[in-house]
Amino acid sequence: MGIVIKNGTVITAVDQFVADVFCDDGKIVAIGRDLEVPSGTEVVDASGQYVFPGGIDAHTHMELPFMGTVSADDFFTGTAAGVAGGTTTILDFIIPNRNQSLLDARDFWMNNAKKSVADYGFHMAVTWFSEQVKREMSHVFHEDGIQSFKIFMAYRGAIGVDDVELIQVLDTAHDLGALVTSHCEHGDAVVALQTRLFERGHTEPKWHAASRPAYLEGEATNRVIQLARAASDARNGHMAHPHEADPVYIVHLTCKESMDAVYRARHEGQRVLVETCPQYLLLEDSVYDKPDFEGAAYVMSPPIRPTGHQEYLWSALANGAIQTVATDHCPFRQSDQKIAGKSDFRKIPNGAAGIENRMALMWTYGVASGRITPQQFVDVCSTQPAKIFGLYPRKGSITVGADADIVVYDPTGTSTISASTHRHNVDRSIFEGFEIKGRVTHTVVQGRLQFKDGELRVERGAGRYLKRSPQVRAL
Repeated sequence: MGIVIKNGTVITAVDQFVADVFCDDGKIVAIGRDLEVPSGTEVVDASGQYVFPGGIDAHTHMELPFMGTVSADDFFTGTAAGVAGGTTTILDFIIPNRNQSLLDARDFWMNNAKKSVADYGFHMAVTWFSEQVKREMSHVFHEDGIQSFKIFMAYRGAIGVDDVELIQVLDTAHDLGALVTSHCEHGDAVVALQTRLFERGHTEPKWHAASRPAYLEGEATNRVIQLARAASDARNGHMAHPHEADPVYIVHLTCKESMDAVYRARHEGQRVLVETCPQYLLLEDSVYDKPDFEGAAYVMSPPIRPTGHQEYLWSALANGAIQTVATDHCPFRQSDQKIAGKSDFRKIPNGAAGIENRMALMWTYGVASGRITPQQFVDVCSTQPAKIFGLYPRKGSITVGADADIVVYDPTGTSTISASTHRHNVDRSIFEGFEIKGRVTHTVVQGRLQFKDGELRVERGAGRYLKRSPQVRAL
């Protein structure tokens, strides 16, 4: 049985119009006014509401083994929370241990993801380098449709890579036509600061942020940009123009120092893509001063920044310098997971929940607050992630032939985010008390109504694995 969304205001990355959207067999099959549809078609009356393409969260960590525990949302609970918040596709990360086969890690993550309720794809983290890794990067690129490879410039001694390995990943990705994404922090300097602070008796959560200052993120952001250029020069055998360097994608950018490094590179013609997250747009580092270890809920890497960085990022988002807004959804419970770092901030599992709240937060504090347009909202939350990561126009668009992943949003009314009501499998919300304007009333996934007026109708295991194709990644 098909479904038709009637009389809504369709908003795309470039347009806005009133239309019916008819979906059948998991696809959008017609868009227009007063569509005639077969009898028995399920009808959603979207009068007075907005209709968006389903959200794409390009940065999640479901059931991630990390820092001696496992992130609290698995692929079922995490994708279900996403559907409730209007996110219909995720891109998660396969993260091998150092010296582990990429293919063994792939099998582990693919098996875990079978419980997803919404479609999913993967980035592959490269945590070490050898001829074996080079072969396996080629295998997952060609056989599994994994078109993006992540490197960590932090977490030295665990999953972080050094500069030699980083350049080898850049070169291998170039040969494949893949995109390298980078977590940018100076790993050795972070360790040195952590050690010094702890030795001086500083154990509380706020010292996590102090050990990872913005300038170390800025340094690493600049370094990966310059190493991408150096790798291009080495391949060309001469000083190539910056525009000849392969693009790099900076994950969860948080600060002015990193954004300025991006601006400098782009001024010279180099292609750099940027992702940020709602927490870096909306929170300030005073959260780490909360008493009774509550600051631990906000421990993530990179950390929340001091006042001033947030508006700088909003400006970058408004002028198109930031391409995507993801969540880095990686929740840990306060009661039995974060507590591991009660006497040592270095042992607090890094991460927080956000997948259910991303779309509503970006609408409320972006569109409704006048910082970005409705079209920009759709672009950074759905269309650009689809384009950058090889899913467009199947995902991220309301066009005939696209997957029927659609969100209906009522802009009226208000609500308040709280851990007592969210669907994340975690006991804290970093957005506790944030007021939301409007709400997701319906989420259609693969042509099926999976969320309606607060009721989840998801089906465990209904999500499909998405093989991706290389894209032209223009800014």
